[in-house]
Amino acid sequence: MPEADQQPDATGSEERGPRPVPAADADACAEAASPSPPRTPGERRTRVSRRLLLGVGGLATLVGGGAATAAVLRGGDGSTGPAVVPFHGSSQAGVLTSRQSHVRLAAFDLGARSDRGRAAALLLRWTGAAEHLTRGEAVPPGLEPPGSRAVETGALADTRPARLTLTFGLGPSFFDRTGLAAARPEALAPLPAFPEDQLDPARSDGDLLVQIGADDAFVTAHALRTLQRLAHGEAKLRWTMTGFTAADGRRNLMGQIDGTNNPEPTRALLSGEGVPPWLVGGSYVVIRRIRMLLDHWDTLPLPHREQALGRRAADGAPLTGGTERTSVDLAAVRPDGVPVIAANAHIRLAASASNNGATMVRRSWSYHDGLRADGTPDAGLLFTAWQPDPRTGFIPVQQRLSRGDALSRYLVHETSAVFAVPGGIRSGGYVAQSLMEA
Repeated sequence: MPEADQQPDATGSEERGPRPVPAADADACAEAASPSPPRTPGERRTRVSRRLLLGVGGLATLVGGGAATAAVLRGGDGSTGPAVVPFHGSSQAGVLTSRQSHVRLAAFDLGARSDRGRAAALLLRWTGAAEHLTRGEAVPPGLEPPGSRAVETGALADTRPARLTLTFGLGPSFFDRTGLAAARPEALAPLPAFPEDQLDPARSDGDLLVQIGADDAFVTAHALRTLQRLAHGEAKLRWTMTGFTAADGRRNLMGQIDGTNNPEPTRALLSGEGVPPWLVGGSYVVIRRIRMLLDHWDTLPLPHREQALGRRAADGAPLTGGTERTSVDLAAVRPDGVPVIAANAHIRLAASASNNGATMVRRSWSYHDGLRADGTPDAGLLFTAWQPDPRTGFIPVQQRLSRGDALSRYLVHETSAVFAVPGGIRSGGYVAQSLMEA
């Protein structure tokens, strides 16, 4: 399910489930959060001991150590842009941030001894580290595990933050592992099986997600290594995937222009009645590693490739005419009465009219991990879809695409995961704090 146009345009779409945050209301999300998530009748109120959190290397004193400065990144062409993406806000950095050139997606599993308190301490430690890393600073020694001398290596010396963001998510299994099953949102359920999926369980799912984005691959690698080190004894890396974009950020490895008809990013955010306080300003993200059968795709005649997608390869315009941003005319027919957009064309099956206005904000990266054992490219798309509810977003769209999408015969879905991404982090706090300390 590549990014070219599987998502209907936001115009005229109808939402079901929790109400997404309008752009004008996004900054008010954090103020709307109450200190605790909803509880089921008879549930015992449990508060994570602040002494426990303070006792892990004095962590609380290392979170919220100061607002990010407006650092500037100067490129080789003399152009300038902000090198530091603010860490604090009503939404986590990396949710609304424009896509960076490089990404590392990583899932962690909590240790066998983990519980709510230990998980909260890990999230606090990671939050403190992320705040420093995104400012281009070394992680304070107090956050490091015993015996670590990583701060002395100078790995980040003379390295700019390069718009680094670290975005954290919670998988369905996280709530079971921490005794918070009653607080797990109904929308956060394992994804159903889809026809022809060839999923690798070892590279799917996970208790915790970290999305690390930056315009420097070295920075993303260092950030992931830091989180692994700080998780020692508490969580283990389950899988990691590395992606990149084209220089102009537009085309994937099939030659398609990505991101056409993406809705306004704020439509993926959550607020309103029924949204747990820790999710206000947050979202749900579905991650799929989609291998492209490039050796086969590259042998197809141009008209065949364009018909499978429903768009011109040269400029991304629909086959019904216009430019990339021109709305596709699904009713258009040729003189012989045959639809211009084939019945199984990707953009027809993914159109708004076909999916009840499903809302997904796609932000994806290409990957190329060499060759498989059979000599074919291990390459494709790291597809991420941000949405207010996977049950009315990704799931119905993918179910429809899996029933005859012409493009799908050249794709293999190999990994799959869904996570709830908590709302923004306030200075002095940590990710999912109101959930963990309720």
